[in-house]
This record gives sequence, C-alpha cells and structure tokens, in this order.
Amino acid sequence: MVRELNGLAELVPLIGSELGVSGWHSVQQDRIQDFADATGDQQWIHVDPERAAGGPFGRPVAHGYLTLSMIPFLAQEVYRVNGLKMIVNYGLNKVRFPSPVPVGSRVRSRLTLVSVTPTAQGSQVVIRHEIQLEGGARPACVAETVSLMVG
Repeated sequence: MVRELNGLAELVPLIGSELGVSGWHSVQQDRIQDFADATGDQQWIHVDPERAAGGPFGRPVAHGYLTLSMIPFLAQEVYRVNGLKMIVNYGLNKVRFPSPVPVGSRVRSRLTLVSVTPTAQGSQVVIRHEIQLEGGARPACVAETVSLMVG
C-alpha cells in the first residue's frame, strides 16, 4: 500500500524513519537486454547467457546501473507526497553495489527518509534506498537519492 503524505509538512516528522518497502520484482533477461540496448553497455556478463554461464556468477547479472535505475519505479510503490508542483532529481549520494543481481532474481526497495532541507526553490529531500535481493545476505544496491520537491 502506498503511503500518502499531504505536503512536505507531513514528510518532515518522518526524518530518520522507514517510509516503507516496495513489492518484489523479477529482473529477467529481457529487461537486462533492454537496458544494455538503451545504454550501449553490452558486456557479456549481462547479455550473453551462454558465456555468462561459465563466468564468475554462473549466469547473467543485471547491470548495477539497471538496479539503480529501478529506484523511481520501486519508490512509487512506497510513498507519494501530494500537493507538490514538481519533483526534480538533484543527484545521488553514496551509491554502492554490494551484491550482483542474477537474472531471474527478485528485488525490492526499503526506503528511509534521511533529511528534508528547505532551499530557496523548495525542499531538498534525501532518501536512502536499500535494494534487497530476495534470499540474499547483502543488498544489491544502497543509494541515497537527492530530490528537489517544490510545493
């Protein structure tokens, strides 16, 4: 269930709290290939299932940046701030890929609100995203997104 917040005023008290967890989503070879085609990153560990079977992971793995790019999709399942004019991506902090995402794996995101800082344009909001790998001991990706939310 999506957590609905009415404006930035309802977001601020949640600093330091978990906003929620998305559902599980499968990462299949067609998604990996589509990402490779869009970015031009055709490295064999991602796009050549036969060669990847003999590689370090035993099968193809998702690009780290593919996993990172799933953050907006996963986050929309977790929360929404109503009453905003716009949300603009401002950047990323502390991006890491501790564990690969093998083809056929399922991932989800656990979101924690780090900070809300008023600026002249709106509020700069930092959210920590831990992309979890189903059955994995370590996350697939940990990143802080920085967004400008304009009310």
